[in-house]
Amino acid sequence: MTAYILQRLLYNAFVLLGVSAVVFGLTFLTGDPASTLLPLNTPREDIDLFRHQMGYDRPMPVQYMDFLSKAVQGDFGMSLRHRQPALPIVLERLPATLRLALAGIFFSLIVSVPLGLLAGMNKGTWIDSVTRVVVLLGQVVPGFWLAIVLILVFGVNLRWLPVSGSEGWESLILPGFVVGTFSMASTARLLRSSLLEVLSKDYIRTAHAKGLRGRNVLLRHALKNAAIPVVTLMALQVGNLLGGAVIAEVVFAYPGMGRLAVQAITNRDVAVVQAFVALSGAMIVTTNLLLDIVYTWLDPRIRFA
Repeated sequence: MTAYILQRLLYNAFVLLGVSAVVFGLTFLTGDPASTLLPLNTPREDIDLFRHQMGYDRPMPVQYMDFLSKAVQGDFGMSLRHRQPALPIVLERLPATLRLALAGIFFSLIVSVPLGLLAGMNKGTWIDSVTRVVVLLGQVVPGFWLAIVLILVFGVNLRWLPVSGSEGWESLILPGFVVGTFSMASTARLLRSSLLEVLSKDYIRTAHAKGLRGRNVLLRHALKNAAIPVVTLMALQVGNLLGGAVIAEVVFAYPGMGRLAVQAITNRDVAVVQAFVALSGAMIVTTNLLLDIVYTWLDPRIRFA
């Protein structure tokens, strides 16, 4: 297992290196960064001076190595709007985004696991049909539209829940629902199909032949093996959760780092955007590494290939 984890660490290091290249490329996404960052009426002499001061006139490999050496130390430059280092500004919003993402995961799991189990154990019945309809709606409904409907129903008409800010746990209910909806649908659908496949295996029939009760067979034998692809999906859903958090944070005016990133894009604050992308990439890579470790617990036969 130790060799497996070391191999995954090396693999993730290369992934982070690729992320750093993408983050560096954001500076030049719209062409000359000096002309983009400065006002439109800036004289040519001032643009050339700014380009020299920022090092944009150096060869691209030299600029990248300089950027990489600073990035590993958490230095992504100064925010043009806040006049502060970019990474601490993003990290200040990170706890709020993590709370929102956890609320989305919580909603996703408490709904998808029962739905997936019920559908898998009742294939072909009305329960299975209702579950598939719910899953389909969860996958096709746009997040921004769902957020607006929730605001109108539960915030404006019923006045049950707050529709903006982050004042207490009540502020997480509506945006957390929006963030977790797509993940809920995908997880329930995959758990259903995975459970159906596992229940058809020989060792499940053997367990029933030994006289074990259906509940014990389901929890002790079927569910653990059916959870492996679901864990894989949850790893892939981290990026979707962060993307959904950006939409929810903007619509609900939630003070997370996704909303900060949208504001930074609007204000052409490249340093903050770079810090946001780099931090998001590191979070996804770290989550994948932790889930790789979980794989080895679920199935010791899994090894790096």
